[in-house]
Amino acid sequence: MAAATQVLPDGYVLNEKGTHADFTKPIEQSLNDDRHYRLIRLKNDLEVMLIQDPNVDKSAAALDVHVGHLSDPKNLQGLAHFLEHLLFMGTAKYPKENEYSEFLAQHSGMSNAFTGLDNTNYYFEVGHTHLQGALDRFSQFFISPAFSENCKDRELRAVDSEHKKNLQSDSWRLFQLEKNLSSPDHPYHQFGTGNLETLEEAPGREGIDVRDELIKFHSKYYSANIMKLVILGREPLDQLTQWAIEMFSDIRNLGIQPPANTNPPWTAKELLKTTYVKPVKDVRSLEIKFPFPDQYPYYTIHPARYITHAIGHEGSGSILSLLKKKGWANNLAAGTSHGGIGFEFYKITVDLTKEGLARYEDVTLIIFQYIEMLRREGVRPYIWDEITSLAATSFRFKEKSPASGYASRLAGVMQRGYAPEWVLSGSYLIRGSDPKTVMEGLNALRIDTWKSHLVAQDTSVVPGGAFEQTEKWYGTEYHVENVSPALLEKLSNLELDPALHLPGPNAFIPENFETNKVPTETPLTTPVLIKHTPQTRIWHKKDDVFWVPKVNLYFQLKSPLSYSSPSNNVKTQLYVSLLKDALTEYSYDADLAGLSYSLDTTVEGMILSVEGYNDKAHVLLQKVVEKMKTLEIDPERFHLIQDQMDRMYKNFKLEAPHQHAMYYMSYLTQEKLWTQEEKLAELKDLTPADIQAFYPALLARLHIEGLVHGNMAAADALKAGTIIEEGLAPKTLVPSELLSQRSHLLPDSCKAVYKRDVPDPDNVNSGLEYYLQIENAASKVSRARIQIMAQIINEPCFNQLRTKEQLGYLVFSGVRKQTGATGLRFILQSERDPVHLESRVESFLETRMKTYLDEMKPEEYEKQVNSLIQRKLEKDKNLRTETYRYWGQIVSGYYDFEELQDEVEEMRRTTLEMMREFFQTSILPSARKSKKLSVHIQSQKVPTVATPPAPKEGKAPVEKQEPATLRDGTVMIDDLVGFKAGLELSRAPYPVVDLLRYAKL
Repeated sequence: MAAATQVLPDGYVLNEKGTHADFTKPIEQSLNDDRHYRLIRLKNDLEVMLIQDPNVDKSAAALDVHVGHLSDPKNLQGLAHFLEHLLFMGTAKYPKENEYSEFLAQHSGMSNAFTGLDNTNYYFEVGHTHLQGALDRFSQFFISPAFSENCKDRELRAVDSEHKKNLQSDSWRLFQLEKNLSSPDHPYHQFGTGNLETLEEAPGREGIDVRDELIKFHSKYYSANIMKLVILGREPLDQLTQWAIEMFSDIRNLGIQPPANTNPPWTAKELLKTTYVKPVKDVRSLEIKFPFPDQYPYYTIHPARYITHAIGHEGSGSILSLLKKKGWANNLAAGTSHGGIGFEFYKITVDLTKEGLARYEDVTLIIFQYIEMLRREGVRPYIWDEITSLAATSFRFKEKSPASGYASRLAGVMQRGYAPEWVLSGSYLIRGSDPKTVMEGLNALRIDTWKSHLVAQDTSVVPGGAFEQTEKWYGTEYHVENVSPALLEKLSNLELDPALHLPGPNAFIPENFETNKVPTETPLTTPVLIKHTPQTRIWHKKDDVFWVPKVNLYFQLKSPLSYSSPSNNVKTQLYVSLLKDALTEYSYDADLAGLSYSLDTTVEGMILSVEGYNDKAHVLLQKVVEKMKTLEIDPERFHLIQDQMDRMYKNFKLEAPHQHAMYYMSYLTQEKLWTQEEKLAELKDLTPADIQAFYPALLARLHIEGLVHGNMAAADALKAGTIIEEGLAPKTLVPSELLSQRSHLLPDSCKAVYKRDVPDPDNVNSGLEYYLQIENAASKVSRARIQIMAQIINEPCFNQLRTKEQLGYLVFSGVRKQTGATGLRFILQSERDPVHLESRVESFLETRMKTYLDEMKPEEYEKQVNSLIQRKLEKDKNLRTETYRYWGQIVSGYYDFEELQDEVEEMRRTTLEMMREFFQTSILPSARKSKKLSVHIQSQKVPTVATPPAPKEGKAPVEKQEPATLRDGTVMIDDLVGFKAGLELSRAPYPVVDLLRYAKL
């Protein structure tokens, strides 16, 4: 586009300065969206969406490159992903490898990136006053990346660690197996993550210089004309335009097309196969998959939505309804899965019961019967109109989301080929009706072009009784067979089951969208207490910020019975699961119509919530409460859900090591926490009669506390509370029963370690949580200081332990906040021994951080504090985030609605000298008042300590490290209960002010 004579896409007009072209058609946006948009095209053909939001706290940008791991060379699988990692490690203009991350950390920012099949997406957010500086650093990654030789080896190990983090994840294993079993002639067959084998060892054997190949890959594909850029900030659109021109016009334009492959990923050789897969966890599922037309070109109609609406329905007449009646399934999901340019998949996944596993061919038959029924019925106008109406409503009342996520998603959507004027609305709206295109999509779900995965540990369903093949990259065991001739015969002569029929009209579609908007200069900053009795407290805030026709109804049903023993906890969970199971058919229509409910167990009892369009919220709430009171336990469903819970408790052992470290840290520091083993022991002997007898007692004595926030008046909020009060009719708890659980306080100079093995013998990773508890955790001073310390430590910690020392892909530092206690924590997952990890954390604190704080200049300290304050003072993005803020204070028991402002004031008073003193007395591992507790989760595999790369010519050899040891005076915890018994408890949470201060009774 360097010359005015160049042909521009429709709707673009060259700017009079010749620096770019402006898109002149109006961009369709939600009526609820008050941002300003401008679409431009730079002289290098980079398309840029500029967004002005005068109220945004965080500015953001995202750049999406239309190339992903489908373009990896066969002999360098994972190269696109490796490039995504290494791109961030310095540029010609900003050579310091952590310049970008350090700048963002100092200005309330963050960044991330991901590599997809056919795209790579980079994004960041930053405090709104620092967008220009962040954009300048960001743009250089696409103009002059350093691809430093020094960083290459470290980031290779980061890629390898990321892969090893996922080795025991069933979702990653199944995804790679699906790819592995596709056509070898299609790049979908390849291994996209990459590891040391594909990116170092194998290339090394062939004499390939990976860095050279990475630079070639970048030079070949990182072209401006296949990139899309989004910039979001407070600045006027003219200023954002100028920055885009100045900073991104120098990205090279190679004039290439996005790489695509014309071969199908599945040929006749790969179809009509059943793959029997052994999972890590005890799960049972059937996934039926079809090759499907790429849906992006059909974005004006979204034909697959009609198909998914019907196949994925959970109401009467649906596939799931029939399977549940037969006792064969618990859940079903259906929908398209985008592959790459020109190809897509349609997948139907069924969560099977034991009997359903044995009858998987019958399950398959029912799915095809339903598809055939859809064909015969044709496209029904009432269903199409419902889908169209719900899509329009969703777009009309679309709320804002965090800036970086919005920018990232929009940059990706811009790659889909939508008309530029519809780039914001194209993913939502359905324009007109096209039954023919819907039927073409439905006809792609053919009886002769599908394949399936049957996932279960049970070998009795596997022909030959064994998984005799092993996938290369994850070690997944599997067996492949042709679909049985008997099943194919039945599919060729389908007889429809009369129990299957189309969904009926949806009674929950909202009709009243009136918000009675009144301009409000100073919205309320707290909810109002509108009911306050020994039985019930109701808090209310009529939405005066977002003005959407939605409401969030949250109710805590506090019960001293629910968590009084492992048995009662399990009974409560069974009751909740059985209730939700019984309401599935009724509530599914509400869910489709943008209104959902949830009932969850907590250590305090249960939380019941209803969220979505307010028009029919009371109707759904009334039905849920009625069912809570009158539930009849179905013995067959009980045993199926009991089996689900049994597997859930057992599968916890197979979670990632760092999650086990966090879990046992919670166990050690919480007053009461029942373990999965304790709950599992109680579960097996329970009967339907036990739950039928238990739940009336559970509901008989409750304290009800609710928050009604959104488009609902106070009178209707009280009505919602009355529905629960009268529907459940509980007796009142005595005041002492309202006290919440507390936390254990560590003694001064505590140096305790709890160690246990990773339960999964095949997991190569170990996990660590290292926790430094501080004194006076309830005080504003302590809370402010620990948050400032976490802010200052965050970026140096990641840079040292993750980037430089390569301890593992997962390195986290931050605040651990519990009732009555708080502290600083470090969480790591690594192939290295937990003792080594702990020693490196302590070395980081004793050397790197001590020096960093000692040498920190006052202006650098101010940057860090201001960055933290800006993040804390961010405005709520949508109704739900505001609700969460109020609800968090209510369920905490403190009701400190002004906590945020108080903490910010304290942070502003906190000086650098105060923080140095705080670090010396409470954070340094050697400090007298330091109180440390760590949890070591040790892999059962022999740790493979990576050998440091050989030194480059002229450089000193790397010193050999001695085996790490724990600090002198460390106490090993052998008796968990005994250790907890010796600890003091914190104060129980109690309102920080008289609640009547907020009352309007």
